Amino acid sequence: MTLALIDYGAGNLHSVHNALKAAGAADVHVTSDPDIVAKADRIVLPGVGAFAHCMEALSAIDGMIAAMEQRVRAEARPFLGICVGMQLLAEEGVEHGSTRGLGWINGTVRAIVPAAGLKIPHMGWNDVMPREGAPLLTQGEAYFLHGYHFDARDADDVLATTNHGGPLVAAVGRDNVMGVQFHPEKSQTYGIDFLKRFLEWMP
Repeated sequence: MTLALIDYGAGNLHSVHNALKAAGAADVHVTSDPDIVAKADRIVLPGVGAFAHCMEALSAIDGMIAAMEQRVRAEARPFLGICVGMQLLAEEGVEHGSTRGLGWINGTVRAIVPAAGLKIPHMGWNDVMPREGAPLLTQGEAYFLHGYHFDARDADDVLATTNHGGPLVAAVGRDNVMGVQFHPEKSQTYGIDFLKRFLEWMP
């Protein structure tokens, strides 16, 4: 099984690569080559930083989004987006103006509105609360670091929530596509166990 970990200059690649290896992935390709992505059995899109910057960087790799669309959407290979990689699944991000996302999951990425006494960004360990029947996810604690959140248009696409002055989306998904707001690579046993399930996932 080959796994493509997409390198577009906007992800914590070393830590994610190590976490995937720890979870049992034997053949991980850290790559910016659309041809490798087009043949991979599983695809992971990490991401840190601003939505607009990440989307620009991904779009700047000639043929990458087309390869992702073909392999993930048309050929239904399992896909995981992490942090901003998950947010890019949305139709739009409104950080630094409006930026169009991949549009695979209906919704908009918006700034978290701070509740009284709570700091933004939402940073540190917090509960992941999956909805009944959500694939791959179990209840537990994971590590979060984000100032923007995924405002999903369809509640059925929300697989898990966390709480930071109110519910925030912790995971979204549809069919063979999943995204998590938390960082599996920083979430110790919880994160590695989640990645193990992703490596075995047959949606």
